[in-house]
Amino acid sequence: MAYKKYTNEATALLSELISTPSVSRDEKAAADLLQKRIKAWGLPCKRIGNNLIVARRISKKKPTLLLNAHIDTVKPVATWTRDPFQPVIEDGKLYGLGANDCGGGLVSLLMAYRILMNKDNLPYNIIYVASCEEEVSGQDGFSAVLPHLPAIDVAIVGEPTGMQPAIAEKGLMVIDGTAHGISGHAARNEGVNAINEVLDDLQWLRDYKFRKISPLLGETKATVTVIHAGTQHNVIPDKVEFVIDVRTNEYYQNEYLFAFLQKHMKSELKARSFRLHSSSIPEDHPLIRKCKRMRMKPFGSPTLSDQALMPFPSFKLGPGESSRSHSADEFICIDEIHQAINCYVKLISG
Repeated sequence: MAYKKYTNEATALLSELISTPSVSRDEKAAADLLQKRIKAWGLPCKRIGNNLIVARRISKKKPTLLLNAHIDTVKPVATWTRDPFQPVIEDGKLYGLGANDCGGGLVSLLMAYRILMNKDNLPYNIIYVASCEEEVSGQDGFSAVLPHLPAIDVAIVGEPTGMQPAIAEKGLMVIDGTAHGISGHAARNEGVNAINEVLDDLQWLRDYKFRKISPLLGETKATVTVIHAGTQHNVIPDKVEFVIDVRTNEYYQNEYLFAFLQKHMKSELKARSFRLHSSSIPEDHPLIRKCKRMRMKPFGSPTLSDQALMPFPSFKLGPGESSRSHSADEFICIDEIHQAINCYVKLISG
């Protein structure tokens, strides 16, 4: 079978990475391991914190393609039935934390890079970036890599998409809200209950529908996901703190939505960041047209990735399924890795 050797090496590398915990902001050991393997294959590797950049034969006369995936993972959930840091292969499936998100894409893209670098006279440059802090959208992740990259024309992000091209993804804005009242004794008719003050805002958020609906991404949604109030049963609460999770489609910029919410809500609002915008790539982009010729079906993704930080055209395409991500007993199929390597090489070689 084509590239069987590379599939075996990808599986072995991913097993080593699973054995090396790399929860977001604690990726040093995994970055050390990956850097060592990359250098053993004779590839140049530049390190920015716990991010790795692999690039050679860069010509300013050629367009540049970026291959990106992340090395960090979320923390394991409590319902794992096996050791999340002990890689085990059963029935063609490799189990372990990060196997699906995003280890499969990480090692498959790296093997595709190695294969493509052996080809002569490529009409474009290829850069491989293994980034950290993706799961927390950290400032020391892909954002720290950007200043060290040449001009990028397009990027493939190896998130688990079932090897179907996600040509748009929703953006994210997290807002901290505070409603104020006046404390008092619950047994007396005094004070201003902050819970009552926030009710109108919560009901408005629940009922409001943003008008512009995306064919790929659907509605923009603002959802209250955390709320805290009160200190004890007999004290009128003077403050309610809550969190709004805002998922935007390509029709709404985060800054506009924040101003819109401020206009319609009484509570004090503060956005944690505006930088995670919705992103997309035109459906008539040459790589997407090639995906279609390979019988892939473009779609819109509700989940966020480092794509949100890329100021150039990009799309997600990777082995595994998004539904397995952040779940107990996470796994990637060995066949999915094999197919991904073949698919990446065929797509990029055209």
